[in-house]
Amino acid sequence: MTDRVTAGRPGPGGPAPGHREDGRPGPGGTAAGHPGTARSTTGHRTPSGSPAAPAPSPAAVRPGGRSGARARAGAAALLLAPFFVLFAVVMVLPIGYALWLSLFTEKQSGLGFGGTETVFSGLGNYTAALGDAAFREGFLVLLGYCLVYIPLLLAGGLGLALLLDSALARARRFFQLALFLPHAVPGIIAALIWVYLYTPQLSPVVKAMEAGGIGFDFFSPSGALPSVVNIALWEWLGYNMVIFYAALQAIDRSVLEAATVDGAGAWRTAFSIKLPLIRASVVMVALFTVIGSLQLFTEPLILNKGTGSAVTSTWTPNMYAYTAAFDRNDYGLAAAASVLLALTAALLSFAVTRLAGNREKKSKERKARKERTA
Repeated sequence: MTDRVTAGRPGPGGPAPGHREDGRPGPGGTAAGHPGTARSTTGHRTPSGSPAAPAPSPAAVRPGGRSGARARAGAAALLLAPFFVLFAVVMVLPIGYALWLSLFTEKQSGLGFGGTETVFSGLGNYTAALGDAAFREGFLVLLGYCLVYIPLLLAGGLGLALLLDSALARARRFFQLALFLPHAVPGIIAALIWVYLYTPQLSPVVKAMEAGGIGFDFFSPSGALPSVVNIALWEWLGYNMVIFYAALQAIDRSVLEAATVDGAGAWRTAFSIKLPLIRASVVMVALFTVIGSLQLFTEPLILNKGTGSAVTSTWTPNMYAYTAAFDRNDYGLAAAASVLLALTAALLSFAVTRLAGNREKKSKERKARKERTA
């Protein structure tokens, strides 16, 4: 007859459940004289009889924890530190110094034979600059320059980029390089080259125009602005063309193929598909062109040295500030003129970005309405 073994008692000749023959607790067992299930430190019993491990903290469960977050923040700060240092040195400090300098002016004591002293003038330099007719006329010159130059630059760059992106274009690399090369020429050198080409006694271009019965004085009051616009276009047209062409190359070719299958011609594809898809690049170029146009300085400064040129030393606001600083030694007035010009550039930049944002928002709303009605 087989022996029956009760729970907790050893069978005949065998060890207690959960014990080895040598008296040590076996797998899942406890020490001799203790029950097979032990109480943990938290008051809960574990199936194995061993105390339950304490619950991990939230910081330990989260990958990396607080130490990892601090390490990532430190690495980001280390990588960004050179930019912020350079930005502070070349941007923040000069702007702050210009603002401080614009609040002071230099005056001579007595009848002008004594030394000069720097006195606080508050907004006196700003009122002096705004009250000067030459400074105000410089902004009118910039207005005319922007109205002529910016549309020509955008239209010309887009037109050349669309031509190079078309299926009929040949020797794309050659024309890209040929159109971009003028931008590699420094602005002063480019202005000197064109002053030579504008001078009647030296220029073969002027002689050819006169031989054809075309007489045009590039240094006259009516010819000064077109002369400057021509130099700027020669310098920057190829550069902007490269930006537009790169944006066109990023367009998914399947979209263009689908338009061709749907019967869209070259003109319809260019104006209804390509241009809307590179709108962001057009806005960026327009913004940078507006800012650069307000900083017009090098080209008119070189033309000012030409014989009988109508470009004066205060033809643009930048030239006005340059003349005030280095011809009249009035650094406070020059700083005030620079600050006013910077404020104008900031306002125009804000207007361009806001206008572009509104148009983008309206375009998305129209697209959403069409999708709902479809």
